[in-house]
Amino acid sequence: MRITVFGAAGQVGSRAVTEALDRGHEVTAVLRTPARAHEVPAGAEVRIGDAANLEDVIDLSIGQDLVISATRPTPGRESDLVATTKVLLAGLARTRVRLLVVGGAATLTVPGRAGVTVMDEPDFPASLRGIARACADQLEVCRADASAQWTYLSPPALLEPGTRTGLFRLGADDLLVDADGASVLSVEDLAVALLDEAERPRHHRVRFTAAY
Repeated sequence: MRITVFGAAGQVGSRAVTEALDRGHEVTAVLRTPARAHEVPAGAEVRIGDAANLEDVIDLSIGQDLVISATRPTPGRESDLVATTKVLLAGLARTRVRLLVVGGAATLTVPGRAGVTVMDEPDFPASLRGIARACADQLEVCRADASAQWTYLSPPALLEPGTRTGLFRLGADDLLVDADGASVLSVEDLAVALLDEAERPRHHRVRFTAAY
């Protein structure tokens, strides 16, 4: 497959690039600035572009099989995430290329809490409410779109660098927790879930999640 990754130097994006390359795919790694090119895994073609720019999205998706968006806004500019997602959807509706969006966990519903979401919990950190709200709006933008072929992946409550195991569970709109009540996944295994979906699409215009 030919895969374009926006946000390719980030925590999720760089692992997605590595996982795709290890599986033998051709990867175009998109960065907003050349200064971070050294952070992109070797083997990818580095291109400079902006997921919030419609012309860039169209140009960098033409001829590709899939686009992965792993972009994250800078603190204080969380609402940019929504605007960027709208541009991605519009651009990929034109080029008819599939879009895999890495979103947030805050809108997942907590098991046994009758529709209460992660961000509704009283102990949800105030410092994360800005990005949580942006991710919630981002998901709604996707759900309202009927033109692009999108899929939205929500990580678990705790996503951190670790080991690639390939062993995890998939879910839909509920937070996945283990026997101890923890919702955890390594970034490496999130990349596995992304590439599994890329190679064997199972979620069409819906959100899914993954955790141990």
